[in-house]
Formats: sequence, C-alpha cells, structure tokens
Amino acid sequence: MKLLIRPAPEVAIKSKPVRQQQMRQLRQNIRKLLVRLDPAIRVDGTWDRVDVTLPEDRGLLSPAVDVLMRIPGISTIQEIARYPLTSLDDIVARAVADYAGRLEGRTFAVRARRLGQHGFRSGDIERAVGAALLRAYDTGGVDLRSPQVEVRIEVRENDFHVAQRRHEGLGGYPLGTVENVLTLLSGGYDSSVAAYLMMRRGLRSHFLFFNLGGTAHEVGVRQVAHYLWERYGASHGVQFVSVPFEDVVAEILRTVSHRHWGVVLKRQMLKAAARIAPTINASGLVMGDAAAQVSSQTLSNLNVVDRASDEVVLRPLIAMDKQDIIRIARDIGTESFARNMPEYCGVISQKPATRSKLDRVLADEATMDPAVLERAIESRVATPVNRLLEGNRTVEDVELVQTPAVDDVIIDVRHPAEQEQAPLSLTNNDVLAIPFYELNQRVERLPAGRQYLLYCDRGSMSRMHAGHLRAEGHRNFKVYAPA
Repeated sequence: MKLLIRPAPEVAIKSKPVRQQQMRQLRQNIRKLLVRLDPAIRVDGTWDRVDVTLPEDRGLLSPAVDVLMRIPGISTIQEIARYPLTSLDDIVARAVADYAGRLEGRTFAVRARRLGQHGFRSGDIERAVGAALLRAYDTGGVDLRSPQVEVRIEVRENDFHVAQRRHEGLGGYPLGTVENVLTLLSGGYDSSVAAYLMMRRGLRSHFLFFNLGGTAHEVGVRQVAHYLWERYGASHGVQFVSVPFEDVVAEILRTVSHRHWGVVLKRQMLKAAARIAPTINASGLVMGDAAAQVSSQTLSNLNVVDRASDEVVLRPLIAMDKQDIIRIARDIGTESFARNMPEYCGVISQKPATRSKLDRVLADEATMDPAVLERAIESRVATPVNRLLEGNRTVEDVELVQTPAVDDVIIDVRHPAEQEQAPLSLTNNDVLAIPFYELNQRVERLPAGRQYLLYCDRGSMSRMHAGHLRAEGHRNFKVYAPA
C-alpha cells in the first residue's frame, strides 16, 4: 500500500527555493514520526508530493493515516493500491472492484496517467474503466467538469496504482518552516486552542506556564502541553517552562489598585515571557485572548498590556466566538482537559477597569517591588516536553502489579482517543474507562471494598495519579504494569 500526500495549497505557490525547503522539512517530519511505527516505512517525494510506501501485511495503514492526519502542512492523504500490470482488462477489473459501494447515485470521472511504453493510451484507460463502472454500478453518470468522485489511475512501467480512500490533513505549513514562538498556556480552552493553531501554521511552539498557586493546576497543564505536543508537534522537541507566580500575585494584590489587577497581572506575565523567549530562541509570544471576552481583553486594555513587551504578541483567537473556540477544543481533544482544569480567581476585581490608561497602570506598577518578578523569572524550571509525564510529580511511590488478581478492577486512565485506538480488554477483570482528568471527580463514587489498578501505555500517567490518590488517603489504588 502506498499513500500519496499533497501539501497545503499555500506551499505550492511559494518560490522554488522556499517550496523545496518546505517540502524537504515536511518529508523529514513525516519520516521522523512514521519510523516510530515501523522503520521499514519508506518516505520519498518531489516538489509537489510526498510518497509513503507501507510494508505489506503489517497492519500499518490505519495507524499511519492517523499519524499523517495530525502533521501540519498536509492537505490530503490519498490511499493508493498498487498492482502488477498484465493488461488493460486487468486495470478495468481492479478499478471496478476497488470502487464497489462508492459510486451509487454519485457522478464520477476517470483520470488516468500513463508513464512508459504500453499498448494503450491514457484515454483508452479512461474510456474502458468509465464504461465498466457505468455497467457495474447505478451511478449518477459521468461528469468530467465537477464530479463527486474522481477515479484516479496511474500506470508506471510494469505496475499500476488505483486511488482509494482520501483523508483530509491539518493544512497549514510544515512544522519547523516558520519561526519559534512561546505560548502562554493555562490549560483552559483558549490557550490550548491558540497553541494548536500556531502549531498548525508551522510555528514550533514552546510552552510557558505561570503557576498562580497549586500543584494540581501545574500537573493538569503539563498533561495538556504533552498532549498537544504528542498529537500535533512531536516531530520537534520543545520546552515547557514553569514560572512560580504566587509571590507576584501577592505583590499585585498588596500594592495595585483592584481595578487594574487583571491588566497588571497580564503585563507582569508578558514582561517575564519577553525575558524568557530569547533563551529558547522564540521570536514571538502567543496568547489566547479574544476581543471583549473578559474585561482584560478590551482593545484598550490589550493595548496597555502589550506595552509591557517589545516582542510581537500573536492572538490567533482574537475574532473568535467562545462557541467556536470550544468546538475546536473538542475537535482536537483538549476540551475535556479544559473542562476539568482548576481555575484561580484571586486577581479578579469586582469592578475591573475596561479602558485602562497606560499612565495610571504604570503608576500602579511603580509601587510594586521589581525584585519579586525577578525572583520568579530566576526560579523558572524548564523541562523538555517529552519528559513532562515522567514520575517527578508523583507524591509517593506506588506498587506496580504485573498480574492482577481476579477481583482487581483495572481503570484505563488514557485519553478517550487512545482508548478507542487500542482498547484494553482483560479476560478475568473488570475494566473501567475513566480518563485521568475525571479521576478526582469519580473516585468517591467507586466502591471502597475493591482494589483498583490504574493503567496507561507508558505507566507514567498511571503512577502519577495513583500516587496522588494514595496521598489523599485512597490506599486501595495501585498501578497495572503488564510485562
């Protein structure tokens, strides 16, 4: 089986050197991610396409398509069946068989391409296949201008290819072909969608988290950052930077007028982000603001906020409605994280200023001790995103169980998308699907007299959550770690 990958249309209109560079990067990204499935997968290509050849009989088609649909820069993925060429009649027979059930009531056109020396022409293929399809199926007829289905056939020397299912890609630019950015990530709907949109556009996105007070919040944001990176940006390594901001919040509450709390907090975050960005070669800052969504996001307040930094501030959600943001979060898999993310409202004023004046905000900031922000920046911790779920946040060690007892209940804590792709099934044990972000809400409803074993693919997520649950007094939780 082969897969024909077309880049996003914007790539095709670039100048030749830029197009070559972007296609080279796209091939590298595809190769880096598909080799994890099977080193024998081959990735080739030209200036306008990427060809992926999958080894036969290894069940790689579905997982390979799933990976490709999440790689920025890809417009479409076309499945291509390859057959040995014997005769024109064989081409006709294969095309009729491959399009069974796909043409009923639909218009179609046959597009053929022939390379090499053969006893027939491309037009002969189109006419013969088209006539056979009309005889075989109750179609909507032939439409050469705008068919509902295109039957694509390519003949090359001693074999021929028949296009089959087609899948939509993410679009955008290949990751790594545009500059690096630093995305301010809170784990909510807005910031996670903003991060995704930047990655989809080809910008390599590092993550910056300001901890306003709470280990649970940081654990949740780490999970969101890892999820976004693993699904949409795993071809490139990035950093997750955590800045302890509790003292900065306390200083704001102590010295700043309550009407400016939200604006000053965002300015302090931008100041810190502008200092951190050059250390990881980031050329811009990304925020999840949408115009007028909350008081700090009026145009007047955003103008005051942006004066805190000379770095370019990108706001991909600026004109989006909240419903649109939530819809995208649901589509990309971050909605469930955001819905369960802890929120901190200690800097929300009862009567916030909606049209802040820069001079008044600067006067408020002048009362703050600048050393507090400096200490926060110096105390930051940077972690490679691929190591975010390692057990360094586990509260205590937990027992690993390779062979569960018959009465043990296995809890699959993976994200629903992972559960659906590789369901966990055991012969003698009950299996509950409870994603990790719902554990705290549902654990109290579980029968107390049972032993529960948490499960995830790598064991890191299950260890972390089992440790937290045991530290909170739930001693009947362990980790299922099959050999």
